[in-house]
Amino acid sequence: MPAVDRLLLEEALLDSPQTRSLLSVFEEDAGTLTDYTNELLQAMQRVYGAQNEMCLATQQLSKQLLAYEKQNFALGKGDEEVISTLQYFAKVVDELNLLHTELAKQLADTMVLPIIQFREKDLTEVSTLKDLFGLASNEHDISMAKYSRLPKRRENEKLKTEIAKEVANARRKQHLSSLQHYCALNALQYRKRIAMMEPMLGYTEGQIQFFKKGAEVFSKRMDGFLPSVSNMVQSIQEELDTEADAMRVSQQDLLSGGESFYTPDFNAASAVINRNLIQKAGYLNIRSKTGLVTTSWERLYFFTQGGNLMCQPRGAVAGGLVMDLDNCSVMAVDCEDRRYCFQITSPTGKSNIILQAEGKKEYEEWICTINNISRQIYLTDNPEAVAIKLNQTAQEAVTPVTSFEKRHENAHSSERHPEIESDENSTWEPMGEPESEQLILPGTPIQFDIVLPASEFLDQNRGSRRTNPFGESEDNEKADEEGSLLQQMFLVNFLGSMAVKSDCSVKVIYEAMRQVLAARAIHNIFRTTESHLMVTCKTLRLIDPQTQVTRACFELEHITQFTAHQDNRRLIGFVVRVPESFEEEKSFSAYVLESNTDGEKICYAINLGKELTQAQKDPQALAQLMMSIPLTNDGKFMLLNDQIENQEGPTEGLGAAESEA
Repeated sequence: MPAVDRLLLEEALLDSPQTRSLLSVFEEDAGTLTDYTNELLQAMQRVYGAQNEMCLATQQLSKQLLAYEKQNFALGKGDEEVISTLQYFAKVVDELNLLHTELAKQLADTMVLPIIQFREKDLTEVSTLKDLFGLASNEHDISMAKYSRLPKRRENEKLKTEIAKEVANARRKQHLSSLQHYCALNALQYRKRIAMMEPMLGYTEGQIQFFKKGAEVFSKRMDGFLPSVSNMVQSIQEELDTEADAMRVSQQDLLSGGESFYTPDFNAASAVINRNLIQKAGYLNIRSKTGLVTTSWERLYFFTQGGNLMCQPRGAVAGGLVMDLDNCSVMAVDCEDRRYCFQITSPTGKSNIILQAEGKKEYEEWICTINNISRQIYLTDNPEAVAIKLNQTAQEAVTPVTSFEKRHENAHSSERHPEIESDENSTWEPMGEPESEQLILPGTPIQFDIVLPASEFLDQNRGSRRTNPFGESEDNEKADEEGSLLQQMFLVNFLGSMAVKSDCSVKVIYEAMRQVLAARAIHNIFRTTESHLMVTCKTLRLIDPQTQVTRACFELEHITQFTAHQDNRRLIGFVVRVPESFEEEKSFSAYVLESNTDGEKICYAINLGKELTQAQKDPQALAQLMMSIPLTNDGKFMLLNDQIENQEGPTEGLGAAESEA
C-alpha cells in the first residue's frame, strides 16, 4: 500500500511558513472529506430507509393478500384457486419480511453506524483541534507582541519577567495544540480509508447473507409451486387471448350493422315485426303530469317480467314495478306532440300510462307483447306457440266489411269452408276456458264502426226531421209503443261487433271482447265511435250525439245475453239474435261497448227494461214491480206513472235523463 502524506511533528514548534502551508493542505483535505462523508451518510441512510420501507411494504402486502378472501366480489367464479394461491404467497411474503427485517438491522449496525461514528468522532475531533490551534496561535502572537514592545532604556525586570512567562505559556500551549492537530490530521489520512470501506463491507455482507438465507429457505419450497402458478397464469392468458379474439370479431360484426342499426325508425316500411313476443325490453319515454295541464316525458328502461311491466332508471341497481299486465288493455293513442305512443290501461280502468317508442317497429312490437302478456300466455306450457296461434286468429278475424248483412254472409260461408272446419276441431284451450271455436268461428270478421244501410238511414230521418233520442217522434203511436216507464241514457264508445255461434253462456261475450281488443291492438285501431246508449222498456238504441240520428236499434226481446267484463267493469257486451233468422237456423251477433261508467249500471237498466216489458202484461204485477224498484240518488233514470201519462200525454223533458258523460 503506498505511503501516506503526513505532517512532521518536529516542525510543530518552529511553525514555519512552509509548515503552515502544508497544514492548510491537510485542513482542506479534511474539509473535503467532511462534505463527502455527509453526502455518503445521506445515501446510506436512504438505503437503510428503503430497507425499512421494504419491511413495512412486505408486511402490508402480506395482509392485503390475506384480505382477498374477505372481499365480497359480485363475480366470484374461480376465486377458490386464487384464494389458496394468494394465501401461500402471503406465507412466502411473511418469511421474506423476516429476512428483510434482519437485513435492515444489519445495515444499521454495519453500514450506517460506522460512518456516523467516523463523522462524529474523527471529523469532529479534527475540526475541534483546528479551532483550538487557531486560538492558541492567536494568543502566542499577542504575547509575542507584548514582549516585543518592552522599553529599552527603562527596563522593568518584574514586567519583563511576567511577559516572558506569558510568552512561554502561550508558546507551550500553541505547541501542544499544534502537535495534537498534526497527529489528528495524520491519523485522519488512515481513518478515511477505513471509514469508506467498512460501511460498504457491512452492506455487502448483509446483502449476501440475505440472499443466501433466501435461497436456502425458498429454493426447495418454490421449485414445485412457482411452475404450477406459472402454468395457471399461462392458461388464463390463453383463455383471455381467445376471448379477446372472439370479442374483436363480435365487435366488427356489431359495427358492420350500417345506418339501420343506429338511425331510429330507419326504413320503417320494410321492418319485420314480430307479433308473437311474450317478453320485451328497451328504452321508452313515459308521460307524467307536472301540473294541471302540463306534462313531461322521461326516458327510462322498461322490461317485462312474467306478467309485470318493470321500469329501471339508468344507474339503478334493480327495476321497480310499473303495472300488472294481466288482463290489462293496450292500444295506440294519438298524442299531439309525440309519435309512436300507446296507452296501457289497468283492468279496472282506474289507472293508465302512456309510453312512446322510438320507432314504428318497436312501437308495434311493444303493443303486441303487452297484449300477449295480458292474456296470460306466459303461463302456458308453450307460450310462443300459443301467441302465434292467437295472433293468427286475430289477424284472420279483421276483414273490412261495410254492413252487418255482409258480415253475417261471411260468417256463414266460413262455417262451410273445410279449412275453417279443421280449425274448429283443434283442442287448444287458453287459460282453462272453453275452446274459442265453440263460441266464435275462427276467421270471423270484426266490424269496428257502426255503418247504417241507406234505407234504414232514410227511414229514420224522412221528412227532414231527426228522431228524438228520448222517444219523441212524428208518430205518437211510436212514443206510446216505446213506453215512458224507463228511459236511461249512457255515454259509450263502440269497439266492435262480430258474429257468434251461440248465446248459451256469457263466455261468448268475454271471448268476443278478447278478440275485438286483440284485433284493435294488433292493427293499431285506436279511434272509436262515441254514441249515446238509450235503454227503454222496448229497445236499446245507439244514437249519434251530434245529429241525434239512431245508428242502431235493438229490441230488448232480441237481446239474449248481456254482461260487463269480469275485470274491466267499463267493458260491456251483449248478444243479439238476428230477427231474420227466426224461421231458419238461428244467427247471433255480439256487440262490445266501452262505457264511461260501471257497466253493471247498463246491465241493470237492460234487465229492468226486460222485467218492465214482461210486467206490462199484468197491471198488478207492474204496480208491484214499480213499488219494489228503488230510485237512484243521482237521478240517472226515472220511473213514470202510466196514469199520469194517459191523462196528460207525453210530457216534454221526461226523457231528458242525464247522460253518464
